[in-house]
Amino acid sequence: MIDAPEVAEDERFATNGARVEHRDELVPILQTVFAQHPARYWLETLEAADIPCGPINTIDRVFDDPQVRHRGMRIDAARPLAGHVALVGSPLKMSATPTHDAVAPPTLGQHTDAVLREVLGLEEPELESLRDAAILG
Repeated sequence: MIDAPEVAEDERFATNGARVEHRDELVPILQTVFAQHPARYWLETLEAADIPCGPINTIDRVFDDPQVRHRGMRIDAARPLAGHVALVGSPLKMSATPTHDAVAPPTLGQHTDAVLREVLGLEEPELESLRDAAILG
């Protein structure tokens, strides 16, 4: 399929174990082969041969993927210091019990006091002491 019979016939790559053992040699060969055509070509070629495959999207292309758009996987969440951020939505899509909107990741230290109070049982004087000692921001 990759039009490289010399690779298919090479004993170093004949089995999965051999390919793993000779990975440092195989990867550059495959990179050269795959660089000869765009990703779309390889996806179509592999799909036509019933070989499971999919693109490895860069971050800037993830939300442009047709399947991601169709399933409504992008969720915009408000973030105090960054405006809105794009997040990945739940893959579960149920009509009678929809999932909740995503919450943006916390800012640095946003939940520190609450965690220290709830998990460790610290009270305000102890938190203040930690701040004074520059242990907490």
